[in-house]
Amino acid sequence: MESLAADLATMVRTPLHDNHVTAMRRVGKEVHLKAGEMLQKLGEPADTFYYLLEGEVEAIDPRTNERYGNASLGPTQFFGEISFLSGSKAMLGARVVQDAHLISVSRHDMLDLMSKIPEMSDIIVTVFAARRRRLLESNEAGLTLIGAEVSRDIRRIAAFASRNRIPVRSLTLGEHEAEAIAHECKIGDPQPAVILGKTEVIPDATPAKIARRLGLDISIEPDHIFDVLVVGGGPAGVAAGVYAGAEGLSALVIEDLTIGGQAGTSSRIENYMGFPTGISGADLVWRGEVQAMKFGTRFAVPRRAVKLEQRESDGVFCITMDDGDIVCAKAVIVATGVQYRRLPIDNLEQFEGIGVYYAATDIEARYCRDTEVAVIGGGNSAGQAAMFLSRTAKHVHVLVRGNSLAASMSDYLVSRLEADPKITIHYRTEMKELSGDDHLEQVMIRDKESGQDWSLPCRAVFIMVGAAPNTDWLSGLVDLDEKCFVKTGADVGAGSSYETSHPGIFAVGDVRAGSVKRVASAVGEGSVVISKVWDYIADTSS
Repeated sequence: MESLAADLATMVRTPLHDNHVTAMRRVGKEVHLKAGEMLQKLGEPADTFYYLLEGEVEAIDPRTNERYGNASLGPTQFFGEISFLSGSKAMLGARVVQDAHLISVSRHDMLDLMSKIPEMSDIIVTVFAARRRRLLESNEAGLTLIGAEVSRDIRRIAAFASRNRIPVRSLTLGEHEAEAIAHECKIGDPQPAVILGKTEVIPDATPAKIARRLGLDISIEPDHIFDVLVVGGGPAGVAAGVYAGAEGLSALVIEDLTIGGQAGTSSRIENYMGFPTGISGADLVWRGEVQAMKFGTRFAVPRRAVKLEQRESDGVFCITMDDGDIVCAKAVIVATGVQYRRLPIDNLEQFEGIGVYYAATDIEARYCRDTEVAVIGGGNSAGQAAMFLSRTAKHVHVLVRGNSLAASMSDYLVSRLEADPKITIHYRTEMKELSGDDHLEQVMIRDKESGQDWSLPCRAVFIMVGAAPNTDWLSGLVDLDEKCFVKTGADVGAGSSYETSHPGIFAVGDVRAGSVKRVASAVGEGSVVISKVWDYIADTSS
């Protein structure tokens, strides 16, 4: 991965070419702004591209309202970051320092230009990605979280923000800065809180509310009909979004939690072609998301589909969301993947988010540093989680129901787990009980061979067992197998491997019956299915 220093150099000094500027002049307009005027405000839609011809512009630190960083933008440079591609709201404001002469281009026209001029698109996307990465790594974000160490709700927001590449600062209740912010925001004694910018407290904050405030959860226009709706933002869904946009289809990707799906929670994928030293699932899918946005594909997070219908009048498919909104398209791609099963333990829900987790990322690892942790599962995700957690945990216990990992986990992972002195694999075991007060303190484990129980003092349990497909929302429109995976291809008499029993509905990735449960396979399926979607739309529109 590129270094931060290289990113910052790219951010400051990569210019667009003269022919790019000429193209922008044709579709945009020239504007003049006086020193002190705002070019962009934090939290407002990032819907205009600004190219600086003369003058000086500075980014605004949302906490201080002063210049962000040490540099400003001058002639031949442009303002913006990834928020512009996604059509969401700005993570930073911008202010004119010296009277400025600029070219302004609407988001729609700019994305159209970028699709037609790949060289210009490459420069803009590289700079935008570098700026977002700087925000993520600088701890100078516009969204501040206080009290994640004691609040399950704040932890959920922290996890949501991390996995959706939303820059945040996280402060503990005892920090002097947390006390100062609490005083400035007039919230009394320091308490769990979510703050946007300098003083805007977001009451009763949830991931959905944060998404709406930042523009990630796009407003659905009831009369708008997309060419294709992709339901699920894992590798298969994002790949479908990339190829749909590249082929000129208007596409919306809907995801109920975070772009990346289960793959996004994988700390390190080492067998994906092109990344010999490995890459995290979140990084891999984020690159695909940026690529899809470059082609005009939209993303809506968090949005859960709860019902699918087809209108008799025109054959258009309509999906009802969990908040009652309805979005429609000419075709649907089912890429909802699978989710880890909950274990049948009485008080499991009590500890979810405060000791029981279904993903192992930096956010979760922070809460179990130098403690004993347990990972339950025998697949690659469990193995990758154990390797990742062993870097910071005191010891990692992997609980496996069976006698071996040979059939469920890649050989290279098994070898690494067995060789790591900080990891112990317990075969023929299962978790029976959880106990603790404000957080998880201990788990009871049963040795199935001897029938004996033993206790493990433990601050965190990572559950990665079984996989249930997310297909309830399909409302009986497509055929499912006995395990509720979507049947496709020859199993339903369809012409391609990704067509379902219902024309116009396609399925890719882990949710598809008979699919290979690997990231590379999911990406391939999401890429290939678009040609069949295109054929279907062309046939039904003629």
